[in-house]
This record gives sequence, structure tokens and C-alpha cells, in this order.
Amino acid sequence: MARRPFSLSAYLAFAGRRAPGTAPFSGPAARPRGPLVWLHAGSVPIARALATLAQRLAQQVPEIAVLRTGAWEDGAQPLPPENLPDAQRFLDAWRPALCLWASTTLNPALLWSAKTANIPLLHADPGGDAHAAQAPRWLPDPVPGTLALFDTIFTPDAAAERRLPRVMTGALNLQRTGPLTETTLPLDCDETQHEDLLTALAGRPVWLAARLQQGEPRAVIEAHARAVRLAHRLLLAMVPETEAAAAEMRAMAEASDLRLCRWSDGDFPDENAQVVLCDGPADLGLWYRLAPLSFLGGSLSAGTGGTDPLEAAALGTAILYGPNVGRYLASYTRLVEVGAARIVRDVDSLSGAVSQLVAPDRAAAMAHAGWDVVSEGAGATDAVIERIAALLDAAPRRTPA
Repeated sequence: MARRPFSLSAYLAFAGRRAPGTAPFSGPAARPRGPLVWLHAGSVPIARALATLAQRLAQQVPEIAVLRTGAWEDGAQPLPPENLPDAQRFLDAWRPALCLWASTTLNPALLWSAKTANIPLLHADPGGDAHAAQAPRWLPDPVPGTLALFDTIFTPDAAAERRLPRVMTGALNLQRTGPLTETTLPLDCDETQHEDLLTALAGRPVWLAARLQQGEPRAVIEAHARAVRLAHRLLLAMVPETEAAAAEMRAMAEASDLRLCRWSDGDFPDENAQVVLCDGPADLGLWYRLAPLSFLGGSLSAGTGGTDPLEAAALGTAILYGPNVGRYLASYTRLVEVGAARIVRDVDSLSGAVSQLVAPDRAAAMAHAGWDVVSEGAGATDAVIERIAALLDAAPRRTPA
């Protein structure tokens, strides 16, 4: 059955009272001090994108706090029931300075209440499904009127813009930014060490095994021992994620015939070194910059969900990974689709991939594709942060009484 003509007011009349028998919304025990930015995520991948956005926003506006609602992996504040009294109690309790709504599922009563309270509303359209609201089918469609409440709607592409309702009340400010996707801040490194190592390695082929978990050092060392037979100057840097993995890495390396450099003990790789052993991930920013090819740990061993591949892609390295990357599957999928990452499943496929891809031209093409993925997400994030910062500058601070 088709919806009746568009109307937000009819929906709000329906949502004007709390359903009989339901308890009123209970606010937070303590609201954080300072301006509060409310981030609502419609899915886990979007929540990860918003997490990066929040991190970068905090660098620009250190005094902000964040209210998280929606599909955050590590917990979020529940939204209030979709009625005007509870929406008002929610807003009175949290007093957000601004809301960024990143979901195609809309809560008209809550968003209308926020607009009425002069809380600026931004919408990051994730694309995909058309917008919807949790409203009975017999009510007029509240989606167009709800979308008109937003100050700005950031769209990923033309297809998302075409899915917006044709009939809307008010004029929408649309800004096409590309998709708001998960990205990451580049890891730091010691610039002096970086320059010294570039000189010392003098063009030697280097690959990195990053954030290794228990059970993975043996496979990496065996793969390197095979690959070094074909490329005698090939150097492997190994960076474990945990102390247990570090102990296993040292034992496996010392039992091999490979010549070792113990970086964490102050050793510096010379022309004869074949493996550089690091105690932990503190120097990952350095080795990602030096290695044109990286294998990301936690992916051959089951149970950890893999390593964030955008961490590596942001620093210009091609990526190899195992099959156990469920935690970051969306990011790996994006990188595989553009040719920036390749899956390996065992010692044979890892050693073969290293031998093929450590060549500068092959690794550079993959790394460039990975950088494009990272920069696309960063561009959308920059556009949203710029608008948030402008609205925060213009709005009066809402702080606790």
C-alpha cells in the first residue's frame, strides 16, 4: 500500500505521547563536561569511520566530548523511545552541541526535537538503502520532512542523491564528498632513524611482518628462508604484537640459519643481516615507511580478527594477509577490489607472494592503490570535520549547569 502524501507533522502528532505502560527515558549518571558532539552510526563500518573522525576532531578541538549512539562495537548510549517526551528528556540530559547522523534509518521525533532545540544537525548518507523511518504504514511518510531538518547532507555519490525523496519541505544543502569510510591516522616515526636506515639499506629489498600473533613467526621465518634463496639481499623486519609472540619469534629466529639483527637491543642492520627482530609495535611507523611490502599478522592465526590494513596502507606499503580478518573484513575487501592487498594461506603462498611482489614496481602499484582508498575516506572525513568545526565555532557552548 502506497504511503499518503509526505508529512512530518502527522508523524509528530502520533509521536506526541509515550506509549502506555512504558517507563520514561533515564538520562546519564553524569554528562561529560565541555561541548558534546553526538555521533550516530547506522552500522559497524560507519561507526569505525566515525571513530576516526572523532579522533581527528579531538586534535582540532581538544575540549570536546563525544556521545555515541547506534552500532558501535564497544558500546553506545541507547537512543530514547521514538516519542516527543522521551526525545526531549534525552536532549535535556545530554545537551549536545551538534549531531552527526550517519544512518539511513531516521528517528523523526528525536531529530525534530533536536532541531527545535537549535541543535545543528548534519547527515552523512552512507549510501545503499533508501531512507526510512520507523513509522506505521498508515501514517504519511515522514522521511522527506525529516531530511529537511538537516543543515547539510553529505552524500557519497550521485546514486545516493538520486535516492533522496523528490518532494521535500525546505531546501537541502547537499555536499558530495565521496563515501565516509574508515581511515586512520598515520603512525609516527623517528625521522633521523628513517633517514639513517634508508642510507644503510641502500636499495635493499625489504618486507615487513607486522603485529605477529602466536603461531605466525614460524610461517614467516620459513617463508623468508625460501624467498631469500631467490633474492639474496632480501631483508625481513619482524614486529610482534604481544610478548608471547615476541618470545616465539626470537626462539624461531635463533633456531634458523638466518643472520639476525636485534633492533630492540640497539643493533643496526648491516649488509649481512637477513632478519631484523623488534620487541613490539613501537617502531611500526618506521618499518611501514621502509618496507614496500607488508604481511599483516593476526590473519594466519585464528582468534584475533586480523590487523587494521588501513594502518599499513596509509604509509604506502602493499599488503599481504591471511584468511582470518573478520574484524576488518570491509577494509580488506575494499583494498582487494582495487588491487592493493592479496590473500595468502600458508608458507608456500606467502613465500611465493613475497618473491613476486617485493619488486619495486609491483609493490608500488599496489601501494598506490591502497593510498587512493585511504585518501578517499580522508577527503570525506575532512569535509565533515570542516563543517562540524564551523558550526561549533558559531554555536554557543552547551555545558552542564
